[in-house]
Amino acid sequence: MELAGKVAVITGGAVRLGRALTLALAQAGCHVFIHYGRSAAPAQQTQTDAQALGIQAHIFSADLADPNAVSRIIPAAVAQFGQVDILINNAAIFPEEDNFSHTDAALWDKLFAVNLRAPFLLSQAFAAQLPANTQGKIINITDARVRHPQTDHFVYRLTKGGLWQMTEMLAHALAPRVTVNAVALGAILPPPGQDEGYLQNLAQTRVPLQRAGSAEIVTQNVLHLLTQDFLTGVVIPIDGGEFL
Repeated sequence: MELAGKVAVITGGAVRLGRALTLALAQAGCHVFIHYGRSAAPAQQTQTDAQALGIQAHIFSADLADPNAVSRIIPAAVAQFGQVDILINNAAIFPEEDNFSHTDAALWDKLFAVNLRAPFLLSQAFAAQLPANTQGKIINITDARVRHPQTDHFVYRLTKGGLWQMTEMLAHALAPRVTVNAVALGAILPPPGQDEGYLQNLAQTRVPLQRAGSAEIVTQNVLHLLTQDFLTGVVIPIDGGEFL
């Protein structure tokens, strides 16, 4: 796919990795529809920065835990641009309190709603709006840690494992018009509240390459997947070998 002139919807596209993905797509010539939850000021700044690259950018707030709000995202993007060519399911929640002993039904429901149900509903809506004889691309952002089951972040792991499998299932369901791929992340960005030193220390002890990744490495791989027409159902682990 030639990216210039295409339209991309990016969930969680205002901050952290989502912002990097938004700006990388804008740099490649994509018009961007930037979903955000509560980060209104960062969303406006990301919109401004994307527009400075010469493309159209719009922002849209929606609570991904609310299916009615999710159902408005793709139609809003279509109303702005006419159609959507690319969907990036990036947004997710990663609560520290998520473990087997302390996770309750409310947290379970919220994690599954945001991390798994929302990408499913958005993928449905994306495929439904795609005009006939038009190629589309879906990229899911999952987590490399799910390849090695552990008990930390218990329900989060279940949702990201589900997203990994859903990537492969959607690749079958939406072929041949839509390719569906994913990147599975390792030590890329420090968790909220931690600095780069924390990430580098973690990488030195856990990552065979003994260094952390970066948002730029992720965007390079996402752009690669978007420009390939013979890759679908592929999940690229971007983890420096941590979860081999």
